[in-house]
Amino acid sequence: MNTNTVKITTNHLNLYYGTNHALKDVSLNLFTNKITAFIGPSGCGKSTYLKTLNRMNDLVPSVKIEGEVLLDEENIYDPRVDTTLLRKKIGMVFQQPNPFPMSIYDNVAYGPRIHGIKNKSELDDIVERSLKGAALWDEVSDRLKKSALGLSGGQQQRLCIARALAVEPEVLLMDEPTSALDPISTLKIEDLMDELKEKYTVAIVTHNMQQATRIADNTAFFLVGEVVEYAPTTELFTAPKDKRTEDYITGRFG
Repeated sequence: MNTNTVKITTNHLNLYYGTNHALKDVSLNLFTNKITAFIGPSGCGKSTYLKTLNRMNDLVPSVKIEGEVLLDEENIYDPRVDTTLLRKKIGMVFQQPNPFPMSIYDNVAYGPRIHGIKNKSELDDIVERSLKGAALWDEVSDRLKKSALGLSGGQQQRLCIARALAVEPEVLLMDEPTSALDPISTLKIEDLMDELKEKYTVAIVTHNMQQATRIADNTAFFLVGEVVEYAPTTELFTAPKDKRTEDYITGRFG
């Protein structure tokens, strides 16, 4: 497998919320089966950028997007693109775990059912496979019919990952997926991400620079809507080329 295959390309991406120019000429490649981290101070465009990758920003009124985002060389902003299918290919996990108020089983089966899978044994297989993929099966296999809201925060977040995996995405977007979790749950999710990249392309927004150094193959540093620097993670943290990157990672600001 070519480890440098580009999965998603953004070319000269600009995003405006009304008159606020939130993303400025962002050009980035995300590579297949790699974890890419986006770091930078709060409000600098990391999450906004992440959400442009599966058109979640379409839901925001007054948003205007210029430039292109290509998934496997096809522009996802082409008017003919079906956003439901796009979000099946590009799954998303949010900062706060957000399980649906239904059973653990139904949370995971929700997406496949929407996409037309009705066969019980097929759904059983998907639920088991997805929960195993999210390293949660052993903890919940005996209570699949219980409410997902009874799980701990860390378990709920892994359930949300299982829910994203159930529709067999190609890309997984994670918006600070561990910021609401305790250190042990955080470690579990970091270990899990390392396994997930065997099958998926992963992009993660993180406030935690140590987390980026632990899990990411490549890291992009965002500042006020621009990508200041993008490089292999070890390079970015040990030999940043831009003074602003160095100031940020050494704690001089942010």
